[in-house]
Amino acid sequence: MLEQSMKQQLKAYLENLKTDVQLVLSLDDSDTAQKLHELAYEIAELNDKVSVIENSNASVRKPVMQVVNPTKQTSISFAGLPMGHEFTSLVLALLHSGGHPMKLEQAVIDQIAALDQDIIVETFISLSCQNCPDVVQAFNMMAAINPRIKATMIDGAAFQAEVTERNIMAVPTVYVNGEVFGQGRMSLTEILNKLDTGAAKKAAASLNDKAPFDVLVIGGGPAGASAAIYSARKGIRTGVVAERFGGQVMDTMSIENFISVQETTGPRLAASLEEHVKQYNVDIMSEQRVDNIVAAADTDDGYAHIYLQSGAILKSRSVIITTGARWREMNVPGEQEYRNKGVAYCPHCDGPLFKGKRTAVIGGGNSGIEAAIDLAGIVEHVTVLEFADTLRADQVLINKAESMPNIDIIKMAQTTEVVGDGTRVTGISYKDRNTDEIKHIELAGIFVQIGLVPNTEWLKKSAVALTPRGEIEIGAYGNTNVNGIFAAGDVTTVPFKQIIIAMGEGAKASLGAFDYLIRNPAPIAQ
Repeated sequence: MLEQSMKQQLKAYLENLKTDVQLVLSLDDSDTAQKLHELAYEIAELNDKVSVIENSNASVRKPVMQVVNPTKQTSISFAGLPMGHEFTSLVLALLHSGGHPMKLEQAVIDQIAALDQDIIVETFISLSCQNCPDVVQAFNMMAAINPRIKATMIDGAAFQAEVTERNIMAVPTVYVNGEVFGQGRMSLTEILNKLDTGAAKKAAASLNDKAPFDVLVIGGGPAGASAAIYSARKGIRTGVVAERFGGQVMDTMSIENFISVQETTGPRLAASLEEHVKQYNVDIMSEQRVDNIVAAADTDDGYAHIYLQSGAILKSRSVIITTGARWREMNVPGEQEYRNKGVAYCPHCDGPLFKGKRTAVIGGGNSGIEAAIDLAGIVEHVTVLEFADTLRADQVLINKAESMPNIDIIKMAQTTEVVGDGTRVTGISYKDRNTDEIKHIELAGIFVQIGLVPNTEWLKKSAVALTPRGEIEIGAYGNTNVNGIFAAGDVTTVPFKQIIIAMGEGAKASLGAFDYLIRNPAPIAQ
């Protein structure tokens, strides 16, 4: 089941086990069960502290492998085969169940341990989803800490009947005690804030008590990370406030044009960025959304005021905005109604849920054609709908797509409506722009890949100048029209939205902010 090199690596990891761990198997006669059986025994052979117990009554859902600490009575379950992106989740479950320390602050561990209710977690994933492991691992850590929390990863491809019954059309989808808890990427902090209702209020009070910053970076993507590192290296008080570290990069599966790194993934790059920032004395405030900003010139104390949706207020002598961009929506009837019910934005994540079904991709740029090629290996058929009369993708991608028998490309097609039966997508309607005729395609999934929208809605109450497209207007130093406020990356007017460009722009804005600070004295303490 496991290659020899992987066995050697896993054997080395398992040397960190401090207590016994049981792998409890509840199997059926499926091929997946056979592979799960083989995997469990291969793992047990690598360390004496790991044992296998076969118990068909251990779980109603089959096949399942439970990672159990018999002393603490903690349990982490994997329904289906935890390979692909989820193999790391399995390894961490083994280590954490076996007493290996988690990379969590003690306050977070104490908060999880203090949850005094039974929490049954079911996380539906696909093995190709790069966002799913973060969610699975967050709940697994909670289950390894608190025996009242039981976490189960469920591979949607192995449990298609259950996926259909629950109308799950996007991953990860999380159920807590039988009710939908959330969809998409969630951090441990976000999860705890939802489960522990007093956590957000405590966090807001803590943020209010922070001393003013010299530079406060809003956003945690490549531009934000670069700005934070350059600022911290100047020896000035630097903070980062962001919804999540990594930004849109976290949703990028493959990166092959980051100079000096031949190939990497978005989550891997985001983790490296965060680790690099943490090497410096940077105050990282995650799971926080900014609601407004008031320039220093318009406040009584001479600091810019940054208002958070949690109710907290942060202060800083200068601010660098790096809130990035998000996928553009079609804005047609039915899109919001069927979001995550057939309308999706991540083919890598949600593509496996449409195995053997007919799908459409909206957009003929690189992202759209890459999505079509990726989906064609999974689904029955892909129709690409492009608004213009030509495709904007690289010719090598176009050639590849046109060579695949289950991809059709329709140009001059304007999407007019997403059609469904009330619970899921059943088709899409579009206007033939050559004839104005409305046409309909029956399908199960629609993947939207039509570009980016800057995340600047929150700035519309501020004095920061935006273009009609919503991008922040910047000068040569990353400066905005407001003294002391800078911006960088995809959220700005800089051409060519690329990771490497965003990083350079973040560094430039940081240097611009430092130049501003040395030319403008700090406010006098009152």
